[in-house]
Amino acid sequence: MERSCYCGELSLKDLSKEVTLCGWVAKRRNLGSLLFIDLRDRTGIVQITVREDVKVPDVRNEYVISVKGKVSKKDVPNKNLKTGDIEVLASEIKVLSKAKTTPLIIADDTDALEDVRLKYRYLDLRRPLLQENLRKRAHIVRCAHEYFDANGFIEVETPCLILSTPEGARDYIVPSRISHGSFYALPQSPQLFKQLLMIGGFDRYYQIARCFRDEDLRQDRQPEFTQIDLEMSFLDQDQILTIMEGYLKKVFKDVINVDIKTPLRRMDYSVAVDVYGSDKPDTRFDLKLIEVSEILKKSEFNGFKENETVKAILIPGKASETSRKVIDNLTLEAKKFGLNGLGVFKFINGELEGSLVKFLSDSVKKEFINKVNPSEGDLILVGASSHDRCCFAMGALRSRYARELGYIKEGTYDLLWVVNFPLFEKKDDGSYAALHHPFTRPTPETEHYLYTDPSKVLSAAYDIVINGYEAGGGSLRIYDEDMQKQVFNILGFTNEDIKRKFGYFVDAFQYGTPPHGGIAFGLERLSMIICGTDNIRDVIAFPKNLKAACPMSNAPQRVDEQQLIDLGIKIDE
Repeated sequence: MERSCYCGELSLKDLSKEVTLCGWVAKRRNLGSLLFIDLRDRTGIVQITVREDVKVPDVRNEYVISVKGKVSKKDVPNKNLKTGDIEVLASEIKVLSKAKTTPLIIADDTDALEDVRLKYRYLDLRRPLLQENLRKRAHIVRCAHEYFDANGFIEVETPCLILSTPEGARDYIVPSRISHGSFYALPQSPQLFKQLLMIGGFDRYYQIARCFRDEDLRQDRQPEFTQIDLEMSFLDQDQILTIMEGYLKKVFKDVINVDIKTPLRRMDYSVAVDVYGSDKPDTRFDLKLIEVSEILKKSEFNGFKENETVKAILIPGKASETSRKVIDNLTLEAKKFGLNGLGVFKFINGELEGSLVKFLSDSVKKEFINKVNPSEGDLILVGASSHDRCCFAMGALRSRYARELGYIKEGTYDLLWVVNFPLFEKKDDGSYAALHHPFTRPTPETEHYLYTDPSKVLSAAYDIVINGYEAGGGSLRIYDEDMQKQVFNILGFTNEDIKRKFGYFVDAFQYGTPPHGGIAFGLERLSMIICGTDNIRDVIAFPKNLKAACPMSNAPQRVDEQQLIDLGIKIDE
């Protein structure tokens, strides 16, 4: 058996050619005088036609077979098939491997639950849709190698067994057999090492880096993931973003033939939150948050009067379609996102309607209508809370409503940079945490607030947002030893903490640190967007489920007692 070509490569240019194909039986149709077999490999499906005079072994779905035959033109083409103009007239068929009846339908439209798909992932991976997704993912990586190699970057691998350092999520830790009671951590990112490469003089680094974070999972998050990780010296923010836009332009053009117009627009974090209710705004649709705090605080409704921020969203033409049941569901959704409730108004016959209208004086109603500017039949949603909670909750409702109403046109891509994030976020106890990470440089205009009011410090950070997903993020880095120590102090690290967790990194600052900055693209997120799915598991060959478990291999599991003894570990039952 020697395969001469792939199934999906055949076309009319191959007429009369003798071929040998190998693959899986996707479908079998026996018409008595003729047997039709749809043969599938990773390139596609081709129809095999078997006449009565050809001896055929028992062939069933998902059997692995080889076929010898001649390429022939079909009498009636199949326009739904890439190879639909031709068929292969079989002269010999061999069964290479038999198959049991599969527990899921192996087709793009499968009725299997995700747990079943993950348990039998090797079967799920035969589906053309998943194979196409993984091909696109591989193409994105190939673009990274081509583009960054051509732009003077050096690919460098960094360690996977590292010192545990605080980076925002829990570390996965690895016990040392040699040093009982001591642990490595798996990297949440190569952050410190790529900065050390800049101190080491590498100037431009990149890596396809595996990363690990022990955090609660969701549709677009996995415990192990891959970053296209980069760092550069002696470049300012504009230069870094220009280089990254070149890569994104190449990816979209090469992988899915979409032209991205550059330079990409930039949006301040404060605008993103105030206007779109998100630090990763989906700007493919025009619903925006409308600031109505000063107006509705003059009402008699305590829910408006007693809260810091009140925001409205205008939904064009949806008043008549929004029943009491829909309003009740929206209110429940609002509570999930942290709002105590949701005000709902309809603009009918030039007047506001709704249960809260009785709390608005005529002058307040007039001001509110002038600010929101509704048209006949429009729906107005209003939420109130602390500033960030109100904005983010209303932003989540904005996105949900847009999806349900079909406001987002499929196959459209909107890219932008979100910039000028706060450097710190204030926790409930009044202490500060780094919004990105502790090594992010403040903007020159606000760095003096490090010593007076850290809440006012903005960061030289930038996130690339595509269709409402954060597809990557980075920043200029601190390269001044004193500034780095001040940031550590604001974050509450003692000198002992700094020495134990970052000692080798801080020491390196004493030997000449270049100005530098970098970024990391989430490969799975970028692949997910390119492939048009909202489930990150659709672009990973062997993903974990929402419990961070692998239904196929049953990982994680207990290990042998001897392994624990070797590591000096005792399990507390």
